[in-house]
Amino acid sequence: MKKKEMSCERARKISIVKALEFLGHLPTRNTEKEAWFLSPLRSETQASFKVSKKLNCWYDHGLGKGGNCIDLVCALSKVSVSDALAILAQANTGTYELPTPQQKVNKESQIEIKQIKPIRHPALLQYLKKRKISLIVAKEFCREIHYTINDSYGFSIGFQNNSGGWELRNKYFKSSSAPKDLTWIKNRSENLIVLEGMFDLLSLTALYPNLKREADFLILNSIAFADRALPYFDNYEVIELYLDRDESGRKTTELFLNENSKCIDKSEFYSDENDLNDWLMKRK
Repeated sequence: MKKKEMSCERARKISIVKALEFLGHLPTRNTEKEAWFLSPLRSETQASFKVSKKLNCWYDHGLGKGGNCIDLVCALSKVSVSDALAILAQANTGTYELPTPQQKVNKESQIEIKQIKPIRHPALLQYLKKRKISLIVAKEFCREIHYTINDSYGFSIGFQNNSGGWELRNKYFKSSSAPKDLTWIKNRSENLIVLEGMFDLLSLTALYPNLKREADFLILNSIAFADRALPYFDNYEVIELYLDRDESGRKTTELFLNENSKCIDKSEFYSDENDLNDWLMKRK
């Protein structure tokens, strides 16, 4: 059956705020009349991208440009008008109704988890593809997490830690729900692989699928948890370190090497890049 095409007239009436949410953007301030975002069109630290709810139009004060919903999707996704209409047709399917919360609000992070399900949202699939992670690999370790932050709604790739909190990532959002903790994945091995974040794990298992049967994994989820990781090392004969090559990553690697003689620094093979995923994305 042929799908009904989205017309330009209908597309212009789609809420820009809802379209941005569909594409993974959350407002930093949301009132009855307007919403402010960190610009999705460029990098910034203070929100200067305004959406007028009354007029349903946007204006990026940093760029001095604005327009309607179609203009925004064309600029944001770098696509033609016809492709933008296809994206907006998905955003207009009414998928924003949220189910009953599965977890209580997290006072520390103010992130309230609404739904946990298998990864299938088109924006998240595109994000994984950009980072060269297959859906098969991602589904083994991650979930699609829908959540609210105060009055804003969002969804991300989620990676759970030992205490039940979630590391949350999408193209424009990087955060976590409390409680924050390490993630220990046990496969009854005497070898341990230590990584800094979820995309390091996904990248390594994308490169070497058999590792899932040959080693246990310890994901720090934050360099701040380096000291918390040390007691885990006592359970293993060999500990391989795949940490970032930036200053904090190198300091943590040196800490582990000095504290435990079983540790081996394995970051040399991606020494030209900051981390495993940066290296993977630049591979042909």
